[in-house]
Amino acid sequence: MKIILKVDVKGTGKKGQIFEVADGYARNFLFPRGLAIEATSGNIQDLSNKKASEEKRKAREKQIAEALAAKLQTLTIEVASKTGEGGRLFGSVTNKEIAETLKKDYSVEIDKRKIELKEPIKTLGTYTVHAKLHPDVSANFQVHVTGA
Repeated sequence: MKIILKVDVKGTGKKGQIFEVADGYARNFLFPRGLAIEATSGNIQDLSNKKASEEKRKAREKQIAEALAAKLQTLTIEVASKTGEGGRLFGSVTNKEIAETLKKDYSVEIDKRKIELKEPIKTLGTYTVHAKLHPDVSANFQVHVTGA
């Protein structure tokens, strides 16, 4: 019997794949648990439509990420922080502060977890910061830390 898996099934396959399995396995295990559906022509057509719409969504997300990366690479973000002697900061500039500054000053919304700092910024100056916007798209931009 041909089936389409609705979820990943260990030992059988991954979600969305079409398999030929024993009738008893399909009727007694996969169908009652909602793990699979029968591979009729209508179900196969639905699967192909879902895959096509998922591909369009992923392509749109990548396009948005590429546009955001192009915009970020032209920016130099100014972050003001309290300083002590010798240009040392009280505390540090973190990815959360950088994300908040981007949102407030430039209307660019990036999740703080996507901004990658090797270590927190603890002195005044200009730093290059890396942001991973999409699995295939990343951007580097400048952060200028000034005393307040």
